[in-house]
Amino acid sequence: MCGLSGEIRYDGGRPDLAAVERMTDRLAPRGPDGRGLWSQGPVALGHRRLKIIDLSERGAQPMTDSENGLTGVFNGCVYNYRELRDELRGLGHRFTSTSDTEVILKAYRHWGTDFVDHLVGMFAIVIVESDTGRVILVRDRLGIKPLYLAQSPGRLRFASTLPALLAAGGVDTSLDPVALHQYLSWQSTVPAPRTVLTGVRKLPPATVRVVEPDGTHRDHLYWQPSYTRRAEYAGMDARDWRDAVLRALRTAVRRRMVADVPVGVLLSGGLDSSLIVALLAEEGQNGLATFSVGFDSEGGEEGDEFPWSDLVARRYATDHHQLMVPSDRVSTALDGAVAAMSEPMTSHDVVAFHLLSERVAKEVSVVQSGQGADEVFAGYRWYPAMAEAAREEEPRRYAEVYFDRPHAELARIVRPGVLPGHDVSGAFVEDHMAAPGAQTALDAALRLDTHVMLVDDPVKRVDNMAMDWGLEARVPFLDHELVELAAACPPELKLAHGGKGVLKEAGRTVLPRDVVDRPKGYFPVPAIRRMAGPVLTRVKEAMSAPEARSRGIYREDFVAALLSRPDDHRTHRGQNALWQVALLEMWLQTHGIR
Repeated sequence: MCGLSGEIRYDGGRPDLAAVERMTDRLAPRGPDGRGLWSQGPVALGHRRLKIIDLSERGAQPMTDSENGLTGVFNGCVYNYRELRDELRGLGHRFTSTSDTEVILKAYRHWGTDFVDHLVGMFAIVIVESDTGRVILVRDRLGIKPLYLAQSPGRLRFASTLPALLAAGGVDTSLDPVALHQYLSWQSTVPAPRTVLTGVRKLPPATVRVVEPDGTHRDHLYWQPSYTRRAEYAGMDARDWRDAVLRALRTAVRRRMVADVPVGVLLSGGLDSSLIVALLAEEGQNGLATFSVGFDSEGGEEGDEFPWSDLVARRYATDHHQLMVPSDRVSTALDGAVAAMSEPMTSHDVVAFHLLSERVAKEVSVVQSGQGADEVFAGYRWYPAMAEAAREEEPRRYAEVYFDRPHAELARIVRPGVLPGHDVSGAFVEDHMAAPGAQTALDAALRLDTHVMLVDDPVKRVDNMAMDWGLEARVPFLDHELVELAAACPPELKLAHGGKGVLKEAGRTVLPRDVVDRPKGYFPVPAIRRMAGPVLTRVKEAMSAPEARSRGIYREDFVAALLSRPDDHRTHRGQNALWQVALLEMWLQTHGIR
């Protein structure tokens, strides 16, 4: 829920309150239910509220705990806040609200920066200590909730979205060459702390940053699961693992029903979202609202999976809603989706999530989503090839399988001097995979996908598109305890049955076999994948705009070749190459970056 913003001055000056107000107002879609500002000394905070827990004004933010000298803003949800509140009461703390925000402040006062170890949920948190001037910045373990940073001499600004920082002004909007290399190499993934803009960074997941009054800071990585076969799981057979995964997922789904408003489910009819619905039905959820989206077919490619979602909805008697989107609606919705992006995102389903979120937000303000299961449980078709690699060969194999194009090919795409002269994307993968804590080649690949790619592509995409309509998306497959369990699970159990084997076995205990064993589906948006007329027209406008010509990122002959045959050029992973290069330019233009 919500969006946060703020500014810290450590040069003796006062924060620019007008800039904090502009940031806060830019976050209005994320928090349509309330607005708050706070300032004291060198720090100012802003907040936009989406009311999910404690709907009264006692839950408003920024929230000040005068007794303990703390003020904080918070985006997300702490699912175990009730249990923590009871524990803290037993330790002598007093509460004036039923909000999870107040629990966060009391937990910080009691445990210091170790308070994050007690939180179960998704969150970006900023806490100000009035007596010391120290500021604490926190991001959740899997990076589900974002926190963007813009540093300049004597000042640090932060916000839940990158466009909010742009609204404040004073941001270096030049392109980061390393980030651009990663964008063109790795499905638009730009790992933290970078963004495509030189002047904006993001706090990495599972990080506590302590900022001192003089501007110095220290970071603490507070969580990283081990991708090894751990002793506590020794002796478990396939059935034991199936049961353990089902128990952990059931707990994760139950946790994410915590709210003072109704919670729905985004239901595609695939294994992951269907499991969520089935487990909620087991919990006794009646009249559960479920939502599916489909698109017109293009070029012989089907645009919906309604037969599967209908099957699950009937089986569990949900209150099911279908949204059918005609192709011309995709093109008209495209600019709104790009405007909602904190960073350029090239996945074809980005517009689908934006349109679906618009519809769902009219019915509920919280949904559960199946995001993350494929990365956590090895569901993609390329994982078996990675598992065959020797440990030392895995970085090369990963790049061959996953990257859009090799480093050498970038010279034919981008003008000279725009990118670094060496393969920075490949080097990032090599360094990440070489870190201790991954036992096999597949373990190293899954760790990279779960803690880097997933964070800065699919999870970010869902957060941005949903929150642009004031819709909170919760992801039970990224429950940190479930991720820890999956990380320790033997690779062969995850790879079984064509991928996600252990999850499929769990699914067979609660779902119709047709749903578990159906061919894997994707969120199809044929109008973008096939570069249908109106979308192509919009792309051509962006690539021929004066801003694109003056920016000069791409070689003219490369762009001309793409535009002459827009549906023939594909990246190594099958993405439309024109869409990838044009989306970056569209994003820059939409956000006023010249």
